[in-house]
Amino acid sequence: MTKPLLVVESPTKVRTLKKYIGKDYNVAATAGHIKDLPPKEMGIDVEKGFKSKYLNIKGKQKVIKELRSSAGDAKDIYLAPDPDREGEAIAFHTAEILKKEGRKFHRVLINELTKNGINEALDAPKELNQNRYNAQQARRILDRLVGYQISPLLWRKVQGGLSAGRVQSVSVRIICERERAIQAFDSEEYWSITASLEADSPPEFEAKLVKKAGKKIKIPDKKAADSILEELDDADFIVEKVTKKTTKRNPLPPFITSKLQQDAINRLKFSAKKTMAVAQQLYEGIDLGPGEPEGLITYMRTDSIRIAKDAAMDAIELIKKTFGKEYAVDQPRNFKNKNKAQDAHEAIRPTSVGNTPEKVKPFLTKDQLVLYTLIWKRFVASQMQQALINQSSAIITAGRYNFTASGSHIKFPGFMTLYQESENSGGKNGKKPTLPELTDGMKLKLLKIDPKQHFTMPPPRFSEASLVKELEENGIGRPSTYASILSVIREKGYVEFVNRYFRPSELGFLVNDLLVDNFPDILDVEFTARMENDLDRIEIADIEYRKVLETFYKPFSKKLESAKTDMLSIKGVGVKTGLSCPECKKDLYIKVGKNGPFIACSGYPDCKYSRNYARDEKGKVCPIEPSFEEAEGKVCEACGEPMVVKQGRYGEFLACSGYPDCKNTQSINSGTNGKSTGVKCTEKGCDGDLVERKSKRGKIFYGCSSYPECSFALWDKPVPRECPICKAGFIVEKSTKREGSFVKCLSKDCGYKEKIE
Repeated sequence: MTKPLLVVESPTKVRTLKKYIGKDYNVAATAGHIKDLPPKEMGIDVEKGFKSKYLNIKGKQKVIKELRSSAGDAKDIYLAPDPDREGEAIAFHTAEILKKEGRKFHRVLINELTKNGINEALDAPKELNQNRYNAQQARRILDRLVGYQISPLLWRKVQGGLSAGRVQSVSVRIICERERAIQAFDSEEYWSITASLEADSPPEFEAKLVKKAGKKIKIPDKKAADSILEELDDADFIVEKVTKKTTKRNPLPPFITSKLQQDAINRLKFSAKKTMAVAQQLYEGIDLGPGEPEGLITYMRTDSIRIAKDAAMDAIELIKKTFGKEYAVDQPRNFKNKNKAQDAHEAIRPTSVGNTPEKVKPFLTKDQLVLYTLIWKRFVASQMQQALINQSSAIITAGRYNFTASGSHIKFPGFMTLYQESENSGGKNGKKPTLPELTDGMKLKLLKIDPKQHFTMPPPRFSEASLVKELEENGIGRPSTYASILSVIREKGYVEFVNRYFRPSELGFLVNDLLVDNFPDILDVEFTARMENDLDRIEIADIEYRKVLETFYKPFSKKLESAKTDMLSIKGVGVKTGLSCPECKKDLYIKVGKNGPFIACSGYPDCKYSRNYARDEKGKVCPIEPSFEEAEGKVCEACGEPMVVKQGRYGEFLACSGYPDCKNTQSINSGTNGKSTGVKCTEKGCDGDLVERKSKRGKIFYGCSSYPECSFALWDKPVPRECPICKAGFIVEKSTKREGSFVKCLSKDCGYKEKIE
């Protein structure tokens, strides 16, 4: 009889699990999903109650064969994919693959990859959770209905290769609306006046002017500021009232996914994607000695702030030993979740507080260590005493004017000894200047008075951290999806990530406006949040999943039919710019071509005026006139007209000024500007060379010198050397951290690879 089979999601977990249960169980991995909706069709039969057509994923035949082999004739299969909705779907699909008469399936939720965590999960197996699976199915179907029916509209109306998504499109809208708020913002001048004062004892301190004759003061310009300074010239600064109090500050709960992402972005400068990748490594197991893999943190995709009592008690004991009894709470501090669906598993915490950052440091990479330290400190701090902060404030009178000053100092640091909220995330760390001892009626010495000019600032662009926070606060998506959302909207070209901030691309603006006009509900923040809440309700059996799908699809299908005829075609008519053609005075429109958006005259083909364009700080369209500097002295080989510089998807190129009658183009990089690799382009009918170029983000790639006629390009450096095995015309040079530098053949059927010494 074959041993019972334990099936997990990630192959990385297999080694950790075999260490603890390998004698009693076979262990195998699905390596993610093994079934999915078909890639080239919607796969949803709306008329039959949204019946889904699931197929084995192409390329997973070997995994499925190994699963069946590992199962053998086992009577019991323990399904332990990740303890979330996606994991539940993998568990259901694995059960379908391994279904056999007399065989039983058990759902195992391993929250931490430690000996205790694994054994506790195996000792208390559960039934497959149909409600959780239904919630995942509902989300998958909703996303497929939106993506597979709106995306083809965008291909026809805007540009091929575009996509729309139920959550990604709302995220782009949030970024677009913030950018337009920035563009519409008009800065206003204002002034502040700060007095540097001294009491009978140090330190000196600052007080800010806030009122005049008991009313809040606004200083609009230098003239008003000078008038106030003149009036204050001979005034006595007298303490009117002093207020003192001690405030208590509680620690934050342990991390949930979104808060971990925000803190890692702000403190460690990680991306959301990197944060999740490193956290996955910490969860799946780290070698803490030869052959001793152990999961260092609990499951990292969670909305829950609940923590196990035993873990909290362990933290309290460690706090007493490390910091003293006065720093530990008497009983575990509990944190309550907002709804039932969030309580599936614990918050993110160390599996053992005894694995201090100092203890595990020798076994972790730099990235693993800093993230683990963040998680460890936040969890331990959650079981420490409140911080006590002495705060004092004073109202100071000078003639008709009132100034205020405040200060604080930490009376007892409590949890702040270990962890303080990041200032970038809006946290208060208790650091304020300390005021001297002040008493009512005390006369103060004026050391200097400082007027400063300021200007109101527009709302800031979103960073990764602030966008994650915005999505979370608005109930858009789920923490486990944030990293992929942020990646997708960049990969699709809808937004740019400049100096660590998101900015919509021109394509992003165009697509967003079309979707908002034609699918206002789909792009509505509140509507999307309600949908996410409905998915949570499905998971706790509060609503039937087909009911959610029906309620969504009926109005959506009507909007879809309307959009097929009513949606503006950017390829055809285009978007009106409000500008007139400089050649014929007709209206200019924004259109989208193979090289991206451009402006063109509505009088085409009688008027052939077209230009690339940019937008000024107010969002106004500004035509970019062709530069003749690079093209000076160059004429078209085909018709003899001057060549002009144009901007394409891959940078500048030369084009005939006689376009569209003559469509001859030439790469600026051919010849002197592109360093040749000595490798000929392999595209059929092309006689160009592969030359070194830079992408818009400054990354080196290798493209054909005949661009834009030939768009062949490689990221890997071509080497002018014939492959010794398949005789291909060239090989490429690569380098990775694990393997170092090597050369290899790009031919799919050729396995040539050689290390570079």
